[in-house]
Amino acid sequence: MLAQLAIRDIVLIDKLELNFREGLSVLTGETGAGKSILLDAFALALGGRGDGRLVRSGESQGGVTAVFDVALDHPARRIAAEAEIDTEGDLILRRTQMADGRTRAFVNDQAVGVQVLRAIGAALVEIHGQHDDRALADPASHRAILDAFGGLQSQSAKVGTAARALRTARTAFAEHKEKVETARREADFLRHAVEELSELNPLPGEEASLAERRTVMQQSEKVARELNEALDAAGGPHSAVPHLSAALRKLERRASLLPALVEPCVNALDAALVALDEARAAIENAVAESEFDPRELERVEERLFALRAAARKYNVAADDLADLAGRFASDVAAIDAGEAELAVLAAAQDKAEAAYAAAAEALSAGRKKAARKLDAAVQAELPPLKLERARFITELVTDPASRDAAGIDRVEFWAQTNPGTKPGPMMRVASGGELSRFMLALKVVLADKGSAPTLIFDEIDTGVGGAVADAIGLRLARLADTVQVIAVTHAPQVAARAATHLLIAKAPVKGAGRVATRVSTLPVEDRREEIARMLAGATVTDEARAAAARLLQGA
Repeated sequence: MLAQLAIRDIVLIDKLELNFREGLSVLTGETGAGKSILLDAFALALGGRGDGRLVRSGESQGGVTAVFDVALDHPARRIAAEAEIDTEGDLILRRTQMADGRTRAFVNDQAVGVQVLRAIGAALVEIHGQHDDRALADPASHRAILDAFGGLQSQSAKVGTAARALRTARTAFAEHKEKVETARREADFLRHAVEELSELNPLPGEEASLAERRTVMQQSEKVARELNEALDAAGGPHSAVPHLSAALRKLERRASLLPALVEPCVNALDAALVALDEARAAIENAVAESEFDPRELERVEERLFALRAAARKYNVAADDLADLAGRFASDVAAIDAGEAELAVLAAAQDKAEAAYAAAAEALSAGRKKAARKLDAAVQAELPPLKLERARFITELVTDPASRDAAGIDRVEFWAQTNPGTKPGPMMRVASGGELSRFMLALKVVLADKGSAPTLIFDEIDTGVGGAVADAIGLRLARLADTVQVIAVTHAPQVAARAATHLLIAKAPVKGAGRVATRVSTLPVEDRREEIARMLAGATVTDEARAAAARLLQGA
């Protein structure tokens, strides 16, 4: 993995472009030459906290750009793609720092929030040392690191899938249970209503029909006499129909004598008789309709009053009672079905619980085995790093009641720096130098387990020298076989093992009345001189140069 860092106008840096190659790159120089400036700039490009003091006095802003060449399937590209950033080509992280403290962030020239920049940066670079604020320093990441070391990612993913299925099952059960409980509170009313309406058996349009029949029966007594008189006049003993019929027959017999005079009369009488016959039929029908059994009126009124009472009770029109009865019956059926569905969902939840528990317990067992192996592997790296009296401990606490998508284990890396002392979280127990070496040991062990493509170690060799410094250099070089490693160092043994050696120096800027930090890539001869300086101090002797040559040759 190649990382190119281009920095301009940050504090004392005018214009500077650094190209970091594969393998181990070291940054050396006198104390105060500006190594921390470079790390501040790198951290800023990766989404670190901005600070207006980084901008050189008199300037309104400064900027830093980091260019990364990573694989197409690297997680950093996925994070960028999810943020709708064009990921074709290099990943270019750019940050502008204003003198007033404001910052602006860009990825591939698209403006982004600092959180997005920080997420992408964290996937690309891990910084360890005095600038450490991510990666192994974060206990939240330790569980995932242990899973990666133990090759448990597929089991962890299975637990995550089981956790999501369990969450879905629990939600479905809880929501349906709430519905069923609400329905249960209404069930008694609904069942009574269905029974009452089923017994009543209302029909659409029945109220109007009954009301009309009731009106007819109530008024029929008032018109019965008149109807009978009309019937008697139209077809009774006093009816004119027999006389008219006899007159019509006589005229029909005489019609041939005077047709023009008689036939109109015949036709008129015939029409009158037909009309009288129709009138009699209508009156007879009316008389029949007006005749009723008083008990029928009582039955009609009782039915009509029952329908109207039910309509008032259920607050609907009488014609809607039939539909209401159907809806209530459906609701009761749904309650009964809901009870059955609740049992099905409860069984599904129990099944999801069991599946999650089985997956989580299997993962937990795998983690316990991986933790023992990780402890042994890291422990083997500690003696050469002058931590022979220290212990590395993967603190794993299993709580079946504490469940999440990552399982039932809480994982944190602990350390015991001396026998007899109380172990505790590595970030709190270990000193700065010890912590850096613990981190190096961990990274060496985890080198092929999904590390970020670029690792930066800031003065990881502080406070050590000789064989320990050589052991650190050896491990950094070994780590650089897998990932790109950049180390700020004061140890000649570390510098001698670098594939690329960068020298940081501070010098006056002509005519500017200030100094600037410069960085240069050293050729082989200049590397020997710089390592000799690191060995001897201010006065470089021939013995120091010879020792530097032996270090380079040995590396």
